[in-house]
Amino acid sequence: MLSHHEFATLVLLNGNPHPAELDQADLEALLARQLITLERLGPDHSRPHVTIQGYAFLKALGRVPAMAGRQAWQ
Repeated sequence: MLSHHEFATLVLLNGNPHPAELDQADLEALLARQLITLERLGPDHSRPHVTIQGYAFLKALGRVPAMAGRQAWQ
């Protein structure tokens, strides 16, 4: 089970590809659960991304908008 901090971090990562300050312990917990992955941008820089498992987790909890990825019919 995720702590409320870990869950909030996952939600932030799903909505913002460049979040400001994130707690390293929360990121490590999400990495261990394979809910995020880190993209290496250089020797000292990386960017977290939500994995398919992380997205499915958020979707199951209703944290993904219903119209996400869909085009509106006009």
